[in-house]
Amino acid sequence: MPVIAVIDYDMGNLHSACKGLANAGATTKITDSPREIEQADAIVLPGVGAFDPAMQHLRSRHLEEPIRKTIASGKPFLGICLGLQILFDASEEGTEPGLGIIPGQVKRFRHEPGITIPHMGWNQLELTQTQCALWHQLPADPWMYFVHSYYVEPSDPQICAATITHGSQTVTAAIADHNLMAVQFHPEKSSTGGLKVLSNFVQLVLDRQQLAAR
Repeated sequence: MPVIAVIDYDMGNLHSACKGLANAGATTKITDSPREIEQADAIVLPGVGAFDPAMQHLRSRHLEEPIRKTIASGKPFLGICLGLQILFDASEEGTEPGLGIIPGQVKRFRHEPGITIPHMGWNQLELTQTQCALWHQLPADPWMYFVHSYYVEPSDPQICAATITHGSQTVTAAIADHNLMAVQFHPEKSSTGGLKVLSNFVQLVLDRQQLAAR
């Protein structure tokens, strides 16, 4: 059974994500220990809240380098919501530099007639990387649950794994680049589709373990 480290940096409820991962067959460990993060089979970086406090909390706990090392090692990594945004260089929400692992910016939705900000509720993904492991056995355009005022804009559009449309704006809703994956929606709040995304991530970790054991 794989051990998935869920990084604790005081930015949101971690337990609902842990429950979804555990239901999919993983052992979860909520931790802010660099050593435990590096020893885990995979990493999940969740988060709810604002960009600057998130980065300040990560830096105060000396978690930047363990996150970078884990991703560089090839271990499966899943960012969720704010855990997607802080992978980028910077955000219009604040002044702190992000982790800079993914080149690009985090931008605020433009105000326009008929749309609400934050974008809150169900929206339909348009899958741009249809072979991404997270989407295995999902319907062609699955519905997921969102709560956000900001979205990521990667410098390399090829890493975009799914988009959503809010008003006239079509924006990145998920990224995937080899072992690094991250989503703007909340899989733990997205009913069976979201739980399938978490299950697919756990299966990816299991597949990697089995390959390593051969």
